[in-house]
Amino acid sequence: MGNLMLIEFLTVDGVMQGLGSPQEDTEGGFTHGGWGAPFAESIHQVVAPSGLGNTSSYLFGRKTYEKMAAFWPFQPDDNPMAAHLNATPKYVASRTLHDVAWAGTTVLSSDFSAAVRELKETEAGEIAVLGSGNLCRQLLAENLVDELRLFIHPLLLGAGKRLFGELPMPKNLELKSVAQTDLGTIALVYGVQ
Repeated sequence: MGNLMLIEFLTVDGVMQGLGSPQEDTEGGFTHGGWGAPFAESIHQVVAPSGLGNTSSYLFGRKTYEKMAAFWPFQPDDNPMAAHLNATPKYVASRTLHDVAWAGTTVLSSDFSAAVRELKETEAGEIAVLGSGNLCRQLLAENLVDELRLFIHPLLLGAGKRLFGELPMPKNLELKSVAQTDLGTIALVYGVQ
């Protein structure tokens, strides 16, 4: 049975928008894109080198998928993240996306919740969700998330899309681990009960 985990990079005030580059996501007039770049090099201090090996598939929302598909297939395979993303099965939850060019991608277009439940039943490893804020909120609301892996960077932006939104009911979390980089990023792993 697969474990579904959300892997998210956030500011202290919960912003997840535009982590990687200035033009990554300017929706809503967001002008702080690329805020995560100064902290990227230190993430290896809190992530085990074997971390990618447990991920058997990736699940994305449409917007995140399109951004990832426009970048990662064109990166050299000597980049461990590129090699893993390009070789690992990918699923994208979308009612509007039909044609995909990134090898190994399957579109989950109908009865999304049932498709994710089936995916969890058939996958043997970890199903990783990267970014995909709308998808994350839906997965949490439908009790499909097993684990949160949050990388909280020492930064307040005051604007931008936040990871968490309203839930039908509170969720208890079990703290599994805490680690810190020398730049002040906190890595938290929570089991979702």
